[in-house]
Amino acid sequence: MNAYPAKEIYTAEDLVAIITRLRDPDAGCPWDKVQTHRSIRMNFLEEAYEAVDAIDLEDPHLLCEELGDVLMQVVFHTCIEQEAGHFTWQQVCDGVCRKLIARHPHIFGGDASIKDWDALKNKEKGRLTLQDDLDSVPRALPALMRAAKLQKRAARYGVDCEAGVGQVARCAGELQAAGSAARAEQAAGELLFAAVALARRAGVDPEQALQRCNAAFCCEAERTT
Repeated sequence: MNAYPAKEIYTAEDLVAIITRLRDPDAGCPWDKVQTHRSIRMNFLEEAYEAVDAIDLEDPHLLCEELGDVLMQVVFHTCIEQEAGHFTWQQVCDGVCRKLIARHPHIFGGDASIKDWDALKNKEKGRLTLQDDLDSVPRALPALMRAAKLQKRAARYGVDCEAGVGQVARCAGELQAAGSAARAEQAAGELLFAAVALARRAGVDPEQALQRCNAAFCCEAERTT
């Protein structure tokens, strides 16, 4: 078994080489070489959430470590695609560089005016309709965050969601009166969706608000036990 060269500082290219070696069909790691996009999908999400936790903790050392774990996931998924002959690490880097240049003509082009970011994204991705815009919201997002994004995008097309205390109260009443598990689930979903709309109208990020409420609950629970 050949040792990997020791260095003072490893680079992104080293990370690609290490994961490529781990994925080698003959000499690779028994676990790493059999992984697929699907099998490590949740790992990607967990690493991203851990990086966000490090940001919230304002811990630069932890953030450095967690960003490395996120980068490892990016490279791992890229290596899977490179093995299939679809694209390479260089193409991933090239694509995001071109995207950033195209979306910042006021910095990298001759146009000094600041363009609308969402309009540039929609033009770039060929999103022409409300449905195109809604379909592009990732389905893997946490439900509250996805609801807020869907509502925000719909509002750009003049489609606004009912948002008021009365709407929330109506949904809560339907939940209490639900006669079946299926109807209770539907009513609960409508209640949460209405609460997101009400929070947005008040200028509140519903995902962040609930996270802070969760943290407050944990602190209170610790004090009472």
